[in-house]
Amino acid sequence: MEKIFKLKENGTNVKTEIIAGITTFLAMAYILAVNPSILSAAGMDPNAIFAATAVSAAFATLIMAFYANYPVALASGMGLNAYFAYTVVPQLADQGITNPWQVALTAILVEGIVFIILSIFKFRETLVNKVPQNLKYGISAGIGLFITIVGFKGAGVIVGNDSTLVSLGNIGSAEVVLALVGILIIATLWHFKVKGSILIGILATWVLGMIAQVTGWYQGTSLFPNFEGYSVFGPIQNMATETFFKFDFGYVAQHALNFAVIVFAFLFVDLFDTVGTLIGVAQEGNLLNEKGELPRVGRALMSDALGTCLGACLGTSTVTSYVESTTGVAEGGRTGLTALTSAVLFILAIPLYPIFLAIPSFATAPALVFVGLLMIRNITKMDFESDIADTVGGFVAIIFMPFAYSIATGIMFGILTWVILKVVTGKIKEIHPIMWIAFALFAVRIVTMICGVSS
Repeated sequence: MEKIFKLKENGTNVKTEIIAGITTFLAMAYILAVNPSILSAAGMDPNAIFAATAVSAAFATLIMAFYANYPVALASGMGLNAYFAYTVVPQLADQGITNPWQVALTAILVEGIVFIILSIFKFRETLVNKVPQNLKYGISAGIGLFITIVGFKGAGVIVGNDSTLVSLGNIGSAEVVLALVGILIIATLWHFKVKGSILIGILATWVLGMIAQVTGWYQGTSLFPNFEGYSVFGPIQNMATETFFKFDFGYVAQHALNFAVIVFAFLFVDLFDTVGTLIGVAQEGNLLNEKGELPRVGRALMSDALGTCLGACLGTSTVTSYVESTTGVAEGGRTGLTALTSAVLFILAIPLYPIFLAIPSFATAPALVFVGLLMIRNITKMDFESDIADTVGGFVAIIFMPFAYSIATGIMFGILTWVILKVVTGKIKEIHPIMWIAFALFAVRIVTMICGVSS
């Protein structure tokens, strides 16, 4: 392990890395339940999607572990799956396409191939490393707020409101109470420097939920594993027959422009979600070098490109780096051994899926919220005095992520603001060419959004 992952060099050990990997997996295990639920709305087989989600996540995370040696786990991206099922597929169906989800999978495959090419030519790597330092801190802090609201939303602590957009949920409900108790449990354990405090918090909240269900207080879906109709290889068999390599290249030839727009929308969101996630994880784990750059970032980016291609072949939406990886980093994860542990658990989840699917969102919410606290601390490192572009660009990135509910949107408006203010203040020479390219991509993206192509 030492030779492969360089544990001592990164100030960690096997026990810490394994606990971190388990924590990351538990924080993102919800995707194994949510992804089949979302993509099945597109007419796809849910059991096949479950297997495709688990296998593609394990594959991409293993590449991250051994090729990039970073504590980052990957899986089918939230938001991207919803865009797939609720926007692309219905639009294709309205055009009279009889197999819309197969066309959408084809777009995912092409997106992955484009990403491989961009990674080979180091476009994505340069983008990650040339984002200004203040923006990096702002992106990291913004992600902290973003995952906090994701956690609160999942537990029902924060709910939608027609008058005020958001408001406090039912404070007396079991889910809300248990989520808030879980935060206090993690905070207390963290204070006393208990190893695995975030993981313990997730499991403790889940157990408390079981007790609440037995006593009749919690009346939601069962928190106990359901083995009814259990089949060890059932999901794999479904994947092999229902979704494996189900592409439609005929549509591409006949509708090239429309297909290109679909691919670009997937490409844009995945590109900047991944960039933001890697920056956030790197900041949290002190993985950046003295120049503020992330070593081996090209390898990390190649991992999700390859994962996306395999995921499309198996039958799932875009695979991307998960911001929940910060939960493992907060537990001390610093190397690919953390990612390896998460990848193994994704494989184990296939035959043990009833157990993993039983972990509720209110049990993982405390982990997300507490990590949000840890990440927002990066705002204290921002320079609010020297340069207005750095100051406002970083601030815009922070506020757009939670309010627009998108990491990519936060990065987009942060960089747009930064570039425009650099030009206005006469500092155009400080703009790196890669930032001009990103600026142009954002301009195109805004045009597509105005024209109705959104994610």
